[in-house]
This record gives sequence, structure tokens and C-alpha cells, in this order.
Amino acid sequence: MRIAVMGTGSIGGYFGGTLAQYGHDVTLIARGANLTAIREKGLQLITDNESKVIPCPAEQDPTRVGVVDLILLTVKTYHNAIAVPMLGPMVGDNTVVICLQNGIDSYQLAADVLGSAKVMPGAAYIEANLIEPGVVQQNGDVVRIEFGEDDGARSDRGVVIEEMFNGSGVRANFSDDIHRTLWTKFLFIATMAGITSLARESMAVLMAKPEWVKIIQSCMEEIESVGSANNINLSDTIVDDTLAYIRANLKDMHASMYTDLMAQRPLELESLTGAVVRAGIKGNITTPINDLIYAMLKPYAKGA
Repeated sequence: MRIAVMGTGSIGGYFGGTLAQYGHDVTLIARGANLTAIREKGLQLITDNESKVIPCPAEQDPTRVGVVDLILLTVKTYHNAIAVPMLGPMVGDNTVVICLQNGIDSYQLAADVLGSAKVMPGAAYIEANLIEPGVVQQNGDVVRIEFGEDDGARSDRGVVIEEMFNGSGVRANFSDDIHRTLWTKFLFIATMAGITSLARESMAVLMAKPEWVKIIQSCMEEIESVGSANNINLSDTIVDDTLAYIRANLKDMHASMYTDLMAQRPLELESLTGAVVRAGIKGNITTPINDLIYAMLKPYAKGA
């Protein structure tokens, strides 16, 4: 399969490099020092068990790539306004774009620009970092992708892509309710990112303080109410299950928005807390905790 990865950071680098290792024709879209390193040395993937260098074509200009079968959109969501229009030259009649980004509506711009029939919402579950140009480090055993058609259809193309991923070292699931999947991850990510950024503390520190546990749980319940008001079929035990997951994985739990805030980089505020606020307005549900988080973090949204 001919594949392009738009945004070769941690997530795009890992999945793109893995697919290239399994023989797919993968082109990585990158820039700056990252582009130079990949071109000169290849893409290095470091896991808990091994380190390998994967030769892989890399381009800055998508017009040099041509039409592909599959595009993985993995840029930070605040780059979508620039990145999405750049996808056009790589999109043909049968091209599929899978958005593997944080948020519940991050895929919508791609659907608006390229046409909804071209785009599948998706979610990536992985702990990875771009530790230096051209070098991606992945930690832990959780590595998988979930994706699906916007309307829940069981399409032939989705089955083919699912088989391609699973046959190429990437565990994947073609979901028949991708919005439930997105919201389930979103409840966890939006809470963790928003609360840790607001408090300027890690989740491990906050979960040891009863007053913060109460706020964390209330934030989750707020997002659950918003999801239900928007006709998302969430599990009845989603808040308890998410709290249990957090308690069991505290030492490995890091929010990229908190890290970006402390480093004075731009924040994915609009695709996380901002999305809660927007969905609350749409569903006529008040969101006082997320309103506060949004107001407190908005001055830092564009970074230094």
C-alpha cells in the first residue's frame, strides 16, 4: 500500500516507520531538523526491547509525493489549518485519510476540505516521544489504532486497511462506533490534560490529594454528561473505569498539553477543553469546570 504520513513526530514517526519496515511504500512528511535527520540517517525507532533504523523517504512538500492510497494525519491539531489543505495533491479518487489526533472533532476540518467520504476519524493509543530529530522512542505495551467510518458503516475499504495494519506490526480495530471510541479516549485525555495543566502538577501528584480527586472525577462526569447530550453511547461505568485506569498507571501517565505548557509551546486547548465547551453548548449542558480550565489556559494557548 502507498502511504503518506502528514506529521512525522512521535505518533506519525512510529506508525509510519513500522509500516515502512513491513514493506509498504511510505513517505514521511516532515520539516526542519527532523526532515534532515530522516533523509541523512533514516528514521530510528527505539522501543523497550530494541532499537532499529528504518530507511524511509521524507519530503517537506506533499506535491512531490503524488497520489497515495492512505494518509495518516498526525500533526498537532493546532497545525490543521495549515496541514490539511496541503494534503490535496496526495488525494486521489480512492485515497483514505485517517485522522489520528486528539479530540472528538479534529477530523472535521479534513472532512470539510477534502470531502467527508475521504476521511475516517481515528484514535491512536501509544506512549511515544520524538526525543531528537529523526529518533522516536516508544514505551510500554500499549500500541494500537482504532478507526472507523463517520456513519458507523462496515465498509470494504475499512476492512482492507484494518487487515493491512494488523499484518504490518500495528494492532488495529475497524470500529463500528468510532465516536464512542473517540469520546471514551477523550474523557480521559481531556481531563488529564486540562487538570494537570491547570494545576501545573502531574496526575500522580494530584491523585494523592483528595481535594483534587474530587475535581478530577467531577471533570469526567461533566464530559460524560456532555457526551450523552450529544447522543454518544458511552459506557455506564466510564468514569469509574477511567479513574481505575488512572490509579493503576500513574507512574507512566504524562499529558502532552501539560508538557507543552511548561515548555511554553502552543497547546491543543481548542481540541481538548475547548471541544468540551463547544459540545456542552451544542448539547445545552453547562460545563463550569471546563469553562474555568479553558479561561485559565487560553492566554497560554499560542505558547511563548
